[in-house]
Amino acid sequence: MADITIKDAQTAVDQWIKAYGVRYFSELTNMACLTEEVGELARVMARTYGDQSFKAGEKANLGEEMADVLWVLLCLANQTGTDLTAEFRHTLEKKTRRDSLRHIGNPKLKA
Repeated sequence: MADITIKDAQTAVDQWIKAYGVRYFSELTNMACLTEEVGELARVMARTYGDQSFKAGEKANLGEEMADVLWVLLCLANQTGTDLTAEFRHTLEKKTRRDSLRHIGNPKLKA
């Protein structure tokens, strides 16, 4: 599969929902689903990089959990008419304006 853009991902999710998902869950339900998926990602992070260990049968499926978070976020973007490509570009520009020197000058981040 070729590289996929954010716009392509939004379109792919929308096409999947229309073909297989019947309809989008409500925005509030998807927000709850996003929270659940972020919690599952946090669990894997805690076990992989933190002090917890995996329970029997659990696996280090970090990429899968990240993709699940992205899926629900794309659903929410589609439902609310949000162009994530444009919003990400805006956020990158905002962070660059605001923080271009902030982290470079932070002694806490020096190795």
